[in-house]
Amino acid sequence: MDIPIWNNMKEKLTIIKVGGKIVEEPDSLKQLLNDFSQVTGHKVLVHGGGRSATKLASDLGIESKMVNGRRITDADMLNVVTMVYGGLVNKKIVAGLQSLNVNALGLTGADMNVIRSVKRPVKDVDYGFVGDVETVDGKLLSKLIKKGIVPVMAPLTHDGKGNLLNTNADTIAGETAQSLAPYFDVTLIFCFEKKGVLKDADDENSMIPILTPEIFQQCREDGTISGGMIPKLENSFAALNAGVSKVIITLATAIDGESGTVIQL
Repeated sequence: MDIPIWNNMKEKLTIIKVGGKIVEEPDSLKQLLNDFSQVTGHKVLVHGGGRSATKLASDLGIESKMVNGRRITDADMLNVVTMVYGGLVNKKIVAGLQSLNVNALGLTGADMNVIRSVKRPVKDVDYGFVGDVETVDGKLLSKLIKKGIVPVMAPLTHDGKGNLLNTNADTIAGETAQSLAPYFDVTLIFCFEKKGVLKDADDENSMIPILTPEIFQQCREDGTISGGMIPKLENSFAALNAGVSKVIITLATAIDGESGTVIQL
């Protein structure tokens, strides 16, 4: 795809997606927020919170059911994830960023109708109140961001009919990046507990420095890449195809984008 000349004149925007484990531990959360506050230019933070949801559900006597790493979300579990993602985790992050002079605004997809989803159709598995993203209002988000506001996005969306929907945080990050690509020069960083995409999950030194669709297909076929990394990479390639400038998968302590696996077309 030809990139117009004016693309180079767009303001830079960094979207950082961070896993629940990092935002749920006080020490790692503090480190993350300090690092995030130092990211220059416009920025967005997308977070998870699955372990906290599982713990609260257990405390309330609600069983957590997972299929291929995806949470089955019945009405009771929807209440739990709404409390945890949209409330406890999101507001802790927002309060922490405010203490670092980052003017953060916590958002679910229902707020300002920023992310509209459709309830996932029942096929082999009934996931319940789980949403597949249909639209992200990048124009509205871009106006907020250009006013100096930093969106902190929880993994909840809505269907426009009054229903909240549990939605994968990687997908929210990827779809949000795509929606903002017309307005900014977007870098998308997925960060978690590993240095990047590893050939051997037990060997931190086996990181793949550059991952193309061809390498991804090969690693997927031989089992090197599996599980939750597959949708993360699918979201990465979709984002690049939609105009996102750069996608990196790295450690939560490396959100400066200087290390990790670079995803390329």
